[in-house]
Amino acid sequence: MYPVIAVFALLTFLTACNGGKKPPSTDIAASPEQLDVKAKDIIREFLEYAGNNNGDMGDSVILANISLLQTVYEKNNFDAIWSSKEEWKPLGDSIMSLVANAKLYGLFPEDYHFLQLDSINKRFIQDKWREKARTDAALWSKADLLLTDAFFKVVKDIKLGRLPKDSITLRKDSALTDEFYQQQWQALQQSGSLSNTLQALEPRHPAYIELKTAVKRFLDSAVNRDFTIVPSPGKDAGSRAVYKKALQTRLYEGGFIAYDSIPADSVALAEAVKKFQKKQGITVDGKAGEGTLRMLNLSDKEKFVRIAIAMDRYKSLPDTMPSRYLWVNLPSFSMRLWDNDTVKILSKIICGKPLTRTPLLTSAISEMITYPQWTIPNSIIVKEILPGIKRDSAYLAKKGYSLIDGEGNEVDPAAVDWKKYSKGIPYKVVQGSGDDNALGILKFNFNNKYAVYLHDTNQRYLFSREMRSLSHGCVRVQEWQKLAYSILEYDNPDEKKFQAKEDSLTVWLERKEKHSIGIRNRLPVYIRYITCEGKDGNVVFYDDIYGEDKFLKERYFAGK
Repeated sequence: MYPVIAVFALLTFLTACNGGKKPPSTDIAASPEQLDVKAKDIIREFLEYAGNNNGDMGDSVILANISLLQTVYEKNNFDAIWSSKEEWKPLGDSIMSLVANAKLYGLFPEDYHFLQLDSINKRFIQDKWREKARTDAALWSKADLLLTDAFFKVVKDIKLGRLPKDSITLRKDSALTDEFYQQQWQALQQSGSLSNTLQALEPRHPAYIELKTAVKRFLDSAVNRDFTIVPSPGKDAGSRAVYKKALQTRLYEGGFIAYDSIPADSVALAEAVKKFQKKQGITVDGKAGEGTLRMLNLSDKEKFVRIAIAMDRYKSLPDTMPSRYLWVNLPSFSMRLWDNDTVKILSKIICGKPLTRTPLLTSAISEMITYPQWTIPNSIIVKEILPGIKRDSAYLAKKGYSLIDGEGNEVDPAAVDWKKYSKGIPYKVVQGSGDDNALGILKFNFNNKYAVYLHDTNQRYLFSREMRSLSHGCVRVQEWQKLAYSILEYDNPDEKKFQAKEDSLTVWLERKEKHSIGIRNRLPVYIRYITCEGKDGNVVFYDDIYGEDKFLKERYFAGK
């Protein structure tokens, strides 16, 4: 047998190798004063153990910001921060409420130790455990550390969001330093107001504020249940039957049809679909097409993820936006001209089809062109033009397109051997200016690598449609004329100069002349993708036309 001292040494060695001795799971104090003394020692033990075990507190609960916690508590002499003598301090009550109601910020309570904190707090207030739990220094110590860790996690998620930095992120601080976190901690201690500290970190964009304001009403009315998923209707009778049954069940679950026990006829289903479409603010035609099915299959739980993603998207913008800028939101099919936080122009838009998406970008309008020619991008040439020419050499003439070589000469399509081209052609394909031009009679140019722009259209009737993802990638603007004159007015603050420019533009449009108008005070353009907005105190949801939110949910919000 090993001597006792040897066994003790071995156990000590093994404990050290496993990250040290675990802090006590319970430690009852004889008085409120003694509880605070015990808590000081236990907090120190928790921090030491978690520091040696990658933040693990000993029960699989992970502290995400262990180095920050060690600094904060060391400066505080390891005293509890949020509680004292068996009671929460006012700031302790505030942060407990924040964690429980994190959804009001577009956050998820479970990301901030809510389950553990809620369990501990219930033990503090429920008669069954109250007396013993409130004297347990280990419980108070653990809760204190979890709340401090939650604070730093909330600071990060409110300031930067949870989405990765991408090509359109305009924030300069894509990572937060320990110094920044310490500044927020000091701001909290000095102000004594958690809400004011967090508000200073939030985006100032008016649309973010309006969306956040509407979140509470959404949460109050949200139905936290999963509805029947409606599959796409197949071509065979069996698939159609499954689709029809699921559609009726889903409409019944939502209160749009009164029964589910017997099959509904086509008229009843169409009426129920219309009720759903009207409530969602989408085209009311009684047909459960792709867009309607996507909205039917969107539960309130998934809608909240959409809200969280939308609020995070605003966090990729600069802290201060320009005083005047153009905001194009693709899912809402809308364009807004903002001027000092006021919408000066609101316009419907048409954006790219899912196969020819409008890219997200940031640029600035530098030029307007009256009666523009359309030089067709290579991507469209490869996908549409080249196959069309191979089928019919008269394809270009029928479309009103011209074939131009590198020297600017027009080429006869019938004289070209199209069989040898597959990935592109050594020619430009151009549509001449005029009323039949796809760009309409005015184009707004801005620098970008995608060869897209804003423009009028010769198919203005399409603005009457609810679902307007119809273009090859450029953005068609219904109120192009208001935008053009507004740009001229801002670019020419002198009344006489503006009047001259306005008259020239009007004459050129009447004469159908092609002219280029340079813009000195370039108008910033932000093309973004946000599938929900705040409007009149409610959250309005739009179709995820490109599946961007679906991808982000699966990648960064799995299980939410």
